[in-house]
Amino acid sequence: MEPLPDLSTLTDDDLRVTIRELEKEEDEISFRRRVLHGRIDILRAELVARLREQVSAGEAKLADVERLSEILTGKATSAADRDDT
Repeated sequence: MEPLPDLSTLTDDDLRVTIRELEKEEDEISFRRRVLHGRIDILRAELVARLREQVSAGEAKLADVERLSEILTGKATSAADRDDT
């Protein structure tokens, strides 16, 4: 990331242009982030679906598919949290 220029040397128009450029960059980064999150969600869903198929077919022993889903989606609670309930 580039440092900001000496703001006192910039005209109002220069400031506006810089703001627009940074906003555009922010939008591009935000879009990329959303795409990556979507791809991660798709991959996690595929993994969970495969594990469910394996469990249904008796090819794998998985005690708690729902718990695995929570872990993969980052919604899992810690062991200490579960013990408190």
